[in-house]
Amino acid sequence: MLNTPLFINRTQAGEKLAEAIYQQLNQQSQQTGVLAKPIVYALPRGGLPVAVPVAKKLNCPLSIIAAKKISHPDNPELAVGAVTASGYVQWMRNGFWPSMSRSQWQEIAVNQALVKAQQIEARFRPFCPQVNPQGATILLVDDGIATGMTIVTAANALARFAPAQIWICAPVAPLQLMSWLNSACPEATKRGIEYRVVVLATPDRFMSVSNFYVQFPQVETDEALACLQSQGVGNW
Repeated sequence: MLNTPLFINRTQAGEKLAEAIYQQLNQQSQQTGVLAKPIVYALPRGGLPVAVPVAKKLNCPLSIIAAKKISHPDNPELAVGAVTASGYVQWMRNGFWPSMSRSQWQEIAVNQALVKAQQIEARFRPFCPQVNPQGATILLVDDGIATGMTIVTAANALARFAPAQIWICAPVAPLQLMSWLNSACPEATKRGIEYRVVVLATPDRFMSVSNFYVQFPQVETDEALACLQSQGVGNW
């Protein structure tokens, strides 16, 4: 194995992430005297078990935002972009395009990913609390960052709701990705939204997110829904 496990499971990773976020929020509050209300947004399904300890630690609502990768037409595993359920599209950072012209495949690829994102959103949204992200501190959580496309696309989409801050939060991400992640939310910059990245571990040898967990099973829909139900539905 090239990567040494850093976390037992998603719950333990979430507890460690929650402590790091809590400390940074406290530090910010002490420095500025102001703390915008936090709202945790998870990327389903894997991000939800990580997000639950964060929401519990901060005593704040837990919601979701669905984003799906836009696949290369010749390689479904290769992401060339991502789209949220609301239709916000972002293409990969290095401008790579398949050999065929964009017009031949772009609309099909985007629509396929959009339908998947909307199906996920429709499944989970009824179990989410009613929240108002305007003026809030948005904590966007996933179980790990590999390419960053889905979480960055979600962050840019959420920026359009005018929160005070957007934090991208994950237990692990590749070291080589950190420079890009720290400048990957132009929607926040454009709107004067404070943006930061909170990642616990940034290994320089990175095969996959799963290699940094002892236990990393697929999160089934029932388990993900239970994460939301444990937080309760209502108005915050």
